[in-house]
Amino acid sequence: QLQLVESGGGLVQAGGSLSLSCAASGRANMGWFRQRPGKEREFVAAIAHITSVTIYGGSVKDRFTISRDSAKNTVYLQMNNLEPEDTALYYCVADLRRFTQSQYAYEYWGQGTQVTVSS
Repeated sequence: QLQLVESGGGLVQAGGSLSLSCAASGRANMGWFRQRPGKEREFVAAIAHITSVTIYGGSVKDRFTISRDSAKNTVYLQMNNLEPEDTALYYCVADLRRFTQSQYAYEYWGQGTQVTVSS
């Protein structure tokens, strides 16, 4: 069983930046999904455990950066140039084997952290 502990998030003005972090209790492929009000859950970014290869969702590419500290089993999501449309509940995810943009592939989920971007 893998435990995920998220931190970060909060309220920021449009154009600002926020950083999220997620500490896992073990090594895994990790990433982030988000769920905006009235929308389906959406892939944000993921980073592979061994290779640190990254993948991004189309709506955040070039504005968000995912990275990891393997020694701490922690993944970070740096979010720049935030837009009101980025307002969502952000979930940290992890899986021991799968590395994909599909939410159904990830076995472990955090409780979510709220990001609110004001215009």
